[in-house]
Amino acid sequence: MRPRQGDGRRTDLDGLRAVAVLLVVVYHVWADRVSGGVDVFLMLSAFFLTGSFLRTMTRGRPLALGAYWARTFARLVPTSAVVLLAVLVTAHAVYPASRWPGIWSQSWASLFSVQNWQLAREAVDYYARDAATLSPLQHYWSLSVQGQVFVLWPLLLAGCATAVRRLGLRAETVLLVVFGAVLLASLAFSVVETSTEQDVAYFDTRARLWEFALGSVVAVVLPRVRLPHRAAGILGWGGLAAIAACGLVLDVRGGFPGYLALWPTVGAAAVILAGSAGPGVGAARLLSHPALVRLGGDAYALYLVHWPLLVTWRLLDEGRQPSFVAGTVVVVVSLVLARVLTAAVERPLREATGAGRSTVRRTVVVAVALVLVAVPLAGWQGVERERAAELTADTPVDNPGAAVLLAGYRAEGDPRAPARPLATALDEQWVVLPEPCADELVAGATAEVAERCHELTPTSAPAPTVVVLGDSHSEQFMGALLPIAEREGWHLVSLLKGGCSLGLGEHPCAAWNEEALRFVVGLRPDAVLTVVTAAEPDGPGEVLVTGQQEAIDALAASGIDLIGVRDNPRFSFDMFACAEAHGPDAGECRRELATVSAQSDLASDLDLTDTSVLVDLSAETCPGGVCSPVVGNVHVFLDDNHLTWDYARTLAPFLEERLAPWRDGLALEP
Repeated sequence: MRPRQGDGRRTDLDGLRAVAVLLVVVYHVWADRVSGGVDVFLMLSAFFLTGSFLRTMTRGRPLALGAYWARTFARLVPTSAVVLLAVLVTAHAVYPASRWPGIWSQSWASLFSVQNWQLAREAVDYYARDAATLSPLQHYWSLSVQGQVFVLWPLLLAGCATAVRRLGLRAETVLLVVFGAVLLASLAFSVVETSTEQDVAYFDTRARLWEFALGSVVAVVLPRVRLPHRAAGILGWGGLAAIAACGLVLDVRGGFPGYLALWPTVGAAAVILAGSAGPGVGAARLLSHPALVRLGGDAYALYLVHWPLLVTWRLLDEGRQPSFVAGTVVVVVSLVLARVLTAAVERPLREATGAGRSTVRRTVVVAVALVLVAVPLAGWQGVERERAAELTADTPVDNPGAAVLLAGYRAEGDPRAPARPLATALDEQWVVLPEPCADELVAGATAEVAERCHELTPTSAPAPTVVVLGDSHSEQFMGALLPIAEREGWHLVSLLKGGCSLGLGEHPCAAWNEEALRFVVGLRPDAVLTVVTAAEPDGPGEVLVTGQQEAIDALAASGIDLIGVRDNPRFSFDMFACAEAHGPDAGECRRELATVSAQSDLASDLDLTDTSVLVDLSAETCPGGVCSPVVGNVHVFLDDNHLTWDYARTLAPFLEERLAPWRDGLALEP
């Protein structure tokens, strides 16, 4: 829907759409930056929507929300679904299997316009494997925000229409009050959230509503704007220049939305207002050029196709940003695909579901488009789940892991069996205990402690209680402790927070660790297991965790022993991905233990109680002095610094051997 100037269409706004999408594409392909063009799109979409509804309201016609939603989504969803389906086919053909789960979940999120919320969650999720990886569907975040606004805005407009009828107010006055309030409230929220959680704010619909509200306010005031040609020329060129320069001057990806997003959106508002003086005035004349107007018609399709094409190109070129020539190829192919998609899908469906068509027909079109993606997507996921289940059943024989290092081991499995875990099951490789902590266990604890506390309840009496405390590295070694605890009937408790190793004082997680230690001291377990060193990627540097001794002293003062585990080697590359790309025996995926690990165990410098123990499983993690991706047909490493749960589980016999001195010193009361 486009605003009208008399009986003519605002062709300059088609051109503005073209400029916005060209900025998005050019900045993505050649500058590896974000341009601010998306913010122009968001603002324009609400401008068009509000202008159309305002004209309906002033003519006294019913708003017909159901018909609007059916018409809008019948225009948008099929084209989007075609691109989603193409991405799924491409992912199956050329993407590594470890990327598939992320693409599956993002496909569902994109299909139902919640992709922005998924990305917001991943941005703050320490365990999100794909959070730092370019996704071919990442750009659907803005389409999801738009989809949510296309539902919300008509409801707000319907409320405004009701107020106009019942209170006898002018429609323009009501809309200005409502959308002005949304603009101010959302902008204030956006500024605060951007300053505190920018990674979340970037995708947060609430932090973006003001951009839409600005478009709505402009749509309301535009009919009353009368600018002299000279002033319109200055305003239009200034707005267009601001939009074009935004991505060069500002860190859009790192600083938006907040008040910085006023730059491109106010620039777009200036172009819109200036264009009211006529199509031949200032920037409007350039923007009304037939080439830009035609490209504006392809803007939606171009936005959809350019990003997955660019990300796939980079995947095939080992992650490198395209050269100028390669980038030109990406842009040209994107333009061609956009033209084809518009001509073959978007335009025919728009005509088939346009004016005079029934809401039922439009709804059927949307439903069919959703099904065309949902059915193959669900089927693909189902097939991979079955494969993972079959592999799990044969694990003890075909996937012995570190058991191959045990004295007397005899190979009995199928040497051709796939290594475990499958690439599509990596999200299941974070260790977690079976149950949340019982209410009586966390009574009096803080809400965060209660939320993060999990346990394995004891099955024998008396049974030792061991608390696993610290970050994801303590968590991974819990995978080796859990089989022992299950067999012996121990009480195992975990209190873990990603990125928060155990330390006090100047430690960045000191506040959380103090809470956790208060809980542990109150619980009075027999021991706490935690990782006490931190290895550097590709070594050989290794340091004691900051404030570790102070935390250990607090435990010792309450008679709690320490099971201090030395950190595993870390790398500058993803071990699993390397094996996936080059094979488990590839030289580029192997590292000598001596080069990635300190020669002496720094943990021996800690002051411990006589019954505490230090555990070093480096020899079993990197057997024979070599860190390899796969040992005993089990992937050792989940990424660049974590062990897989599957491999950690096979380390249980070696951990049990190291724990013997501590177990021998236990004095359990019946």
